[in-house]
Amino acid sequence: MGGYYRLAMASTVFVSLVISTGIALFAAEPKPNIVFIMADDLGWQDVGFMGSRYFETPHLDALAAESLVLENAFMYPTCSPSRAALLTGQQSFRTGCYTVPVLEKGNRNDNIFSRWTVGEEHSVYAKPLSAAGYKLIHLGKWHIVGPYPENETEFPFDRKLGQPNNGDLSWLSKHQSPEIQKYYPLGRGFDENVGGTWWGDPARGFSKGYQSPGGGYVAPFKNPFISDKPDDEWLTDRLTDEAIDFIERHQDQPFFVNLHFYAPHKPSVARNETLLQHFMNKPADPQTGQGQSNRKQIAAYATMVRSIDDNVKRITDYLDQSGLREHTVIIFTSDNGFNGLQSANNNLRGAKGYVYDGGLRVPALINWSKQITPGNSAEPVQGLDYFPTFLELAGVRDYQGILDGTSLVPLMQGRAIGDRALFWHIASTYKNPPCSIIRKGEWKLIQYLKTGEVELYNTNEDLNESHNVAKDQPEIAEAMLKELIAWRQANAVPLPPSSVLKH
Repeated sequence: MGGYYRLAMASTVFVSLVISTGIALFAAEPKPNIVFIMADDLGWQDVGFMGSRYFETPHLDALAAESLVLENAFMYPTCSPSRAALLTGQQSFRTGCYTVPVLEKGNRNDNIFSRWTVGEEHSVYAKPLSAAGYKLIHLGKWHIVGPYPENETEFPFDRKLGQPNNGDLSWLSKHQSPEIQKYYPLGRGFDENVGGTWWGDPARGFSKGYQSPGGGYVAPFKNPFISDKPDDEWLTDRLTDEAIDFIERHQDQPFFVNLHFYAPHKPSVARNETLLQHFMNKPADPQTGQGQSNRKQIAAYATMVRSIDDNVKRITDYLDQSGLREHTVIIFTSDNGFNGLQSANNNLRGAKGYVYDGGLRVPALINWSKQITPGNSAEPVQGLDYFPTFLELAGVRDYQGILDGTSLVPLMQGRAIGDRALFWHIASTYKNPPCSIIRKGEWKLIQYLKTGEVELYNTNEDLNESHNVAKDQPEIAEAMLKELIAWRQANAVPLPPSSVLKH
């Protein structure tokens, strides 16, 4: 639930040892390889294994059947804070990343405007893993450096940060310098970087942005950190090509593949006409509402989801063929909830950007062939938990940084993590006013920072968060609010200037 998470360097992890208590633990074995695949804006039920009957993910569904499926997995509601929290293992109030800076609304009195660049003082998981002997590659979306890091020195900011126009590469020469590269994957511990830069979608390399032919998904990609190749066609395929090439070159030592697809983030671009027509003609899913409206947009999005699925299979096939599968942990998830302009989910309130579960819930699975017993876990987990999980898998026990999550290795071993609360702090306005959130078991409480008003939901009985029961359940609301305030106070969590709250 927060605080310090310290592990010490070791050359082995624990796999498959049954001790006298009957609990299966991991016995001495070489460090496992780790392939961490993250989609961009893929919704909780935009995959078959979480219940979609419109989107098609047969390979992910087959993988999920062999995996630990995390039914209650959460991220921040937008990509910048999710990626900052994921990569550093730290809450937003530590990094200053609350939402995507250019999306913020309002003034400095009502908001703490977000940083874009994660400072050097916040280590990312590549550093300790590299020190533990891993070779690491980052592929795809990075988004924890801003276009103008030199303008992020005076914090808090008087106004929200800006970005260059689409197609403007005037920032590039500075970003290729050591001064800015220290914020890039190569400066943060990764050995290679393919496609990671400041922007949040691949269309930014084109002057027409989303309206450009191919939108950055169809070659040429116009990403200055992806070298053009004669056989380039589709960005998701190219990133997977590079991931497989890296694995092939480093299969004799532990490797970490940080494969963060740009897809299926806008623009919605059809993978091919045949797939597009397939989804245009497919019946909608009345349960989720997927395919019922905005037909061409959602059909194109469906082809992008299917492309991700195909490429996950390419990776698992290669691991199988090369004899690496049983020594490789595969994690698949998304950075936030679905974009309401591309997908739909009648089962959840809100979408990307909202503090309701349409923005926070994501699909997630952990696969380790012959090591994890397949099944589902209902324990709530969040993006902050992956950093400590990676450290424990790698046998790193001497990490001295602050980590706000909890290792998921107990869940992988079939054990409970234990009773804990999950927290979010979003101090600037995008879709909702600034707020803090606490989730404990089935209960979720939101407190708005300017007024102190609260909302309470039982997410087991009311998945859609339709009924605020704060007045009906005053004892639960009071206990959760007390714990949320104590968390803010203990961590000196900053509040917007106009907040009526003391902590």
